[in-house]
Amino acid sequence: MAFGIKRAELVAWKKKVRSGEIAFLTHYWIDDRFPGAHTVTKVGCADLNKLIEWGKKYDIPAKYIHHQEGYPHFDLLGDRQVDILSKENMLHQLERFHH
Repeated sequence: MAFGIKRAELVAWKKKVRSGEIAFLTHYWIDDRFPGAHTVTKVGCADLNKLIEWGKKYDIPAKYIHHQEGYPHFDLLGDRQVDILSKENMLHQLERFHH
C-alpha cells in the first residue's frame, strides 16, 4: 500500500517517466514481505534501454523492472535505497519521511 505523496507528485513522476527521463518517486509503503521497510523509491523510465543501463550502474538486473500500468520502474528499499539515493543526490526524497 502506497501513501504519503500528493497527486501532483505522482502526476509529475508519470510525466517524466513517459518522456524518457529517469524519474524518482519515494513514498511510504507497507508490505508484509518487507517488515523493516517503511518507504520505497520507484525509479522509472519509459525508455527501457535507458532504465536497464541505469540499473546496471547499481548492479540491478533488468529482470527486476516492474512493468505495472505502463510505467516501467525499479523499486528501491532499505539500505540499498539510501545508498543509491545518496549517490544520485536524491536524498531529499527520503528526508521528508524522516528516514
